Amino acid sequence: MTSESLAQAIERAGSPVELLRNQDWPAFTFPVAPEFTNWRDEQRAWNTTVALMDQSHHMTQLFLWGEDLIPLLESISPNTFATFRPGVAKQLISVNKDGYLIGDGILFYLTDVVEGLVLVGHHLLIDWVRFNAERAEAAGEDVHHRLEGNSHMRQGPPTFYRYELQGPRANEVMEKLLEGPVPDVKFFHIGTFRIAGKEVRALRHGMAGQPGFEFFGPWADSDVVLEALLEAGAQFDIRRVGAKAYSATPLEAGWVPTPFPAIFDDDFSEYREWLPAARAGSIGGSLSSADIHDYYMTPYDLGLGKSVRFDHEFHGREALEAHAAAPPRRKVTLLWNADDVASVVRSQLEPGVPAKFLDFPKARYGLFQMDEVRKDDRVVGISTDAGYVAFDQLYMSLATLDNEVGDGSEVEIVWGENPISSKPQADAAHRQVRIRATVAPAPFHDFARTVYRAND
Repeated sequence: MTSESLAQAIERAGSPVELLRNQDWPAFTFPVAPEFTNWRDEQRAWNTTVALMDQSHHMTQLFLWGEDLIPLLESISPNTFATFRPGVAKQLISVNKDGYLIGDGILFYLTDVVEGLVLVGHHLLIDWVRFNAERAEAAGEDVHHRLEGNSHMRQGPPTFYRYELQGPRANEVMEKLLEGPVPDVKFFHIGTFRIAGKEVRALRHGMAGQPGFEFFGPWADSDVVLEALLEAGAQFDIRRVGAKAYSATPLEAGWVPTPFPAIFDDDFSEYREWLPAARAGSIGGSLSSADIHDYYMTPYDLGLGKSVRFDHEFHGREALEAHAAAPPRRKVTLLWNADDVASVVRSQLEPGVPAKFLDFPKARYGLFQMDEVRKDDRVVGISTDAGYVAFDQLYMSLATLDNEVGDGSEVEIVWGENPISSKPQADAAHRQVRIRATVAPAPFHDFARTVYRAND
């Protein structure tokens, strides 16, 4: 990582789009084994039996504390903090002055620890919160923070282990572990259990839209808790989930993992001077506009409107209220046409220039995958996260789409770049093709849309 700031890199490249379309930013990798058995069966496990996902290593964590912390967070987030209290978590979001999304992450409110709030997720939102925390601390406010990078960026173990137990038989595993019924913990609330003699906290949620808990506790207890989870799950055909299978969880949960951050306007000028260019990521995909604003999305475009409350003043409130009054787009799932997917794969085995390589189980070659979605030859949305879901035997993507394009409609995803960017993650020689897709709800599975989020 160089010391070049994002502002300096943009000046060098000429524009934000030129920088991000061509920036060498390796595909995000999860620092766990690629597969423990095979990624197809590991994917199926969270829909058929029970799966165990190790989330200890791939996420960035920002520990926060201080008397002035909540007012600071209120000033930069549309989330309400009126009922935020120890023992709960929330999906924190932030927007720019025009109401466009910066990013999202899970904010835990813990008890009996000095570093009482922990923001967990990709670095996109975390960097913006950290920037504001540093400014507040420099101004003499009682705000403090500690950044903990993922296992690619950090020396030594993480503060917490994090294990996700998920699937239709997850509660049976829990009953065996607890030797009794599973306590009723509400969605996005934190329960406390004892597992193998260790105190374990657990957030009630699921990464793939199935019933589950995210267990966490001191790293020193990680091996003991992991062994207990695997032993209890053995009779229920538990599967450990490797990096390949885990990467597809957002497709089933209906969560866009890396929304494009709207940080390229005047209100973020100081932030761009502060942010290292290497943390800005890269754009991959067929969307090729010179206007950076064409990549922006509102919280409503990505189904994050549920996190917005207009009960306090925050940066971007007036603009976000205007977006809330009439959101033009919504989050959907696009089910890719099997014949067109097969044609893309087949092109790799035929003479001539092939279509852009389509990887399994995930097809992302930029931190921000941004592909045009067209209907009747006009752009009607952006396809983002794309990949294969083994349980359904479907290739699919999450997208934001004009409201007028209803469920069941057929659209076309433009796959591949034209012109081809110079970043090494893009195939230097490929041709752009169109892939038909059917519009479906997000999350795609009915359970994730109804039962799973009933208490949200």
